[in-house]
Amino acid sequence: MEPKTQTTDEPVLYGFLVLPGFPMACLTSAIEPLRAANEISGRQAFRWLVISENSEPVVSSAGVRFDPDTILADVQHCHAIYVMGSPTATFLQEKQTPAILRRMARSGSIIGGFSGGLFSLATTGLLDGHKCSIHWVYEAAFATQFPDIERTDRVITVDRKRETASGSAAVFDLMLRHIENTLGTEMMTEVACWFQHPYVRGDDIAQRIPARRTDTTRDMLPDTVADAVRLFAEHVEEPLRVADVAAAVNVSTRQLDRAFQRATGQSPLKYYRMVRLEKARQMVLYSSDTIADIALATGYSSNGPFIRQYREAFGLSPSDHRAESNRFRIDNNGSIPAL
Repeated sequence: MEPKTQTTDEPVLYGFLVLPGFPMACLTSAIEPLRAANEISGRQAFRWLVISENSEPVVSSAGVRFDPDTILADVQHCHAIYVMGSPTATFLQEKQTPAILRRMARSGSIIGGFSGGLFSLATTGLLDGHKCSIHWVYEAAFATQFPDIERTDRVITVDRKRETASGSAAVFDLMLRHIENTLGTEMMTEVACWFQHPYVRGDDIAQRIPARRTDTTRDMLPDTVADAVRLFAEHVEEPLRVADVAAAVNVSTRQLDRAFQRATGQSPLKYYRMVRLEKARQMVLYSSDTIADIALATGYSSNGPFIRQYREAFGLSPSDHRAESNRFRIDNNGSIPAL
């Protein structure tokens, strides 16, 4: 669909609801292109509000404190309002805040979330029946907590009046699309050029997920290895035998091993184990599941091998890793990682 250029002189208002531990990069990636569009166009085409649940400063994942422009209860309507926070953040006003967001959705506002903010947004019910883009680092924990919400591996997902972006670069892309819809393609292009933004990613672009401990991304892997990686990712809870994966991609086990060694520097078995352990790590850090449940969810029939291999991979047992990350969040208002 061709973008429609808005002709009204009334500025388009965006709201950014920030929760403790929110990724500062997402906030700046949202505001800066809007600011640049105003400056280039010579008029206030866009306005924005940094919103909190109360009047207290909100500390970002980087430890920088932000004074809100207003509190959520005082916001009547925004063209769009986006929730951003750490994946472990919770609403201070657990009943009032979701109620206000639902009211704004009923009045026609776009409701969205960025990065870890999708966890809080999902608790409102406003993502029910909608697709969303969840950052790959958070995907396993999000799937465990909200199994009925459809997730995509896209950098941006726009599903009717719901907009989600997986990380700060994707937020920038989403704002460029809003600029295009309001001021036209030429203005959007000029804003992108101001920031040396190479191209605008749309709904059809998948997130680039680094291969295990290499500098290669999955979309750059040889076809045989990429197909095997996809099968590994799809079979975490009930692991496949490497021989069965080799047969599925039409090569011998020896050929698959050689291809993996060339592409990733690892054997398929070691790579597959790290895929499962990375999923486990996400759940350890961002879910409240028990260690036993996490072990089962990542293909381990007993805790012993799981804990041993987890410690070998990450230097801490799952329980110690969770305790350490929780201590970091309490002491430093942090989100591990903030995306």
